[in-house]
Amino acid sequence: MSTGKAPGKLYLAGEYAVVETGFPAVLTSVNKYVTVTINKSQNGGTIQSKNLNKELIHWNRQGTELVFDDSESQLQYILAAIKFIEKYALERGVKLSYYDLLVTSELDSEDGKKYGLGSSAAVTVAVVKTLGDFYNLNLSAMDIYKISAISHLSVQGNGSLGDIAASAFGGIVAYYSPDRNWIFNMIRNHSITEILSLDWPELQIETLDLPDDLELTVGWTGSPASTSILVDRIALTKAQKVAKYQNFLHASRNNVENLIKGFKTNNSTLIKEMLSKYRTLLADLADFSDVHIETELLEKLCNIAEKLGGSAKTSGAGGGDCGIVLSDKTLDIDELKKEWRKVGITPLTLKIGEVIAHA
Repeated sequence: MSTGKAPGKLYLAGEYAVVETGFPAVLTSVNKYVTVTINKSQNGGTIQSKNLNKELIHWNRQGTELVFDDSESQLQYILAAIKFIEKYALERGVKLSYYDLLVTSELDSEDGKKYGLGSSAAVTVAVVKTLGDFYNLNLSAMDIYKISAISHLSVQGNGSLGDIAASAFGGIVAYYSPDRNWIFNMIRNHSITEILSLDWPELQIETLDLPDDLELTVGWTGSPASTSILVDRIALTKAQKVAKYQNFLHASRNNVENLIKGFKTNNSTLIKEMLSKYRTLLADLADFSDVHIETELLEKLCNIAEKLGGSAKTSGAGGGDCGIVLSDKTLDIDELKKEWRKVGITPLTLKIGEVIAHA
């Protein structure tokens, strides 16, 4: 039996800009996980994801390809991860097996509502990591990131892949997004082994440490956001309002690189200042794009935290989901949570996830 897990994520800063090649973001993994368990089987296997799809999916092989009895399943990220990790296993001369694969997730609420913690990325990473162990492939965190990124892109077709980095490396990561067009071209023309061996253009991943005097608090608005719709609307703005969008990108890069510097120099004041400034940058972006990033509840979440002395902003695409607060440990967290609950915001029991590997 092989078991592996991958954490969910939250953006600290760099949202929207990070979809552009080579632009930075800072993300944190969280202490909620997707777990994958694989048991060897004979003459056929099953896939079950208790969160994504209640049905047990039966599969078999035709040659090296997996064949399913349910082509309409919700498990496309799992299937993509299996496809590319097994392609790599074959390149390494490993004989493929049958197995039963079970996915369990802590990333959604009890009644199935999404918190916005990057569940599809964590599922992809957990499958790649666990199958890598199952086939004794000895994958590094960067290998796991790259195979998961390829798998995720094959399903989604776009995205910064920052959530993949946070899930593969754990802890807090400074992340510069790679050239996705280059990745697509490589997938078409090269083996997985070759793609793993190359430095990907613009990609950088580095683990960071939170200063001891800071803590992260997360609130949830109760309404999920549609990241893809919001990002598509911003892409339309990018074409229509070129100068304003370029100004946003320039300001975002400066802000995030200063934030990274704050982490590297253990400068809590700089970290909090840059987090608050990024809230302003997102407000400007929302204003000239006519996109609703900071909803009424997210605005209340941030304002309550700032009134008590924290630095706060939306996390990810906005439009719902979570808001984050970085604060000194002198901030009264109980008071913060009490004020949040009064206006209908749910405090989440999230902490920064453990570092899985240093980049």
